[in-house]
Amino acid sequence: MPTLLEIQRVVGRSLLAQNGEADPYVVPDKLTPGARLSVYRNTMLGALTTVLRLSYPAVHRLVGVEFFNGAARIFIEKEPPLSAFLDEYGAGFAEFLAHFPPAASVFYLPGVARLDWAVSRALHAPDVSVLNLSCLAELDPAEHARIAFVPHPSVDLVQADCPVDAIWRAVLARHDAAITAIDLESGPVWLLVQRYVTGVEVARMSEREWRFAKLLCAGRPLQAALDEVPDLDAAAELAGHFLAGRFTGFRLNAAL
Repeated sequence: MPTLLEIQRVVGRSLLAQNGEADPYVVPDKLTPGARLSVYRNTMLGALTTVLRLSYPAVHRLVGVEFFNGAARIFIEKEPPLSAFLDEYGAGFAEFLAHFPPAASVFYLPGVARLDWAVSRALHAPDVSVLNLSCLAELDPAEHARIAFVPHPSVDLVQADCPVDAIWRAVLARHDAAITAIDLESGPVWLLVQRYVTGVEVARMSEREWRFAKLLCAGRPLQAALDEVPDLDAAAELAGHFLAGRFTGFRLNAAL
């Protein structure tokens, strides 16, 4: 006799694959096992599609309901949830769209999706106390090079080859004139996403500023980040990050 967990896993696989694997465990009641499971399958697909729509509102408006729902269904079948915490579901949707043949003509769609996800992630990030700068002041200056910062969970960095931030704003605002005015060949953008008390903001950075922030948020030691992005006003950059509360702590890496 299978355990409850084993039956749940069989039902889960059957809902996605529609392979009849769960039929022996379904009690007939005027409907075939496949028909009864289809009710749950449709409910599951509808709920997960809604989750993706809420996390990717700009993508949804760009491609329309029919395209979005069709893409979402294929994505759900390929990458079902691994957790009941659905705020975290859909992290791979942008990458999926980047390799989804029907979306190939909308070359900026994956970039907009990455920005959508970064904003959604920022919205749902936990509230965490920011770094107490007095702790840094107590460090021996000789240890500064070894500092590796812990980024605030609402902070994310997005890079795209066209102005996806302008597309994202215009689409969400339903501003047709702004959409028409966007120059898709105006070059790449480097974006920082962060939640403040006033809401989530998307800000452009220079390439070097973005690379430096990316390295710091990835946990690279301060000196290593400086070595990779030379000729940067590190003091000004760090002051800006501290003022914005982009770090919650730090650690000292092994000696360089």
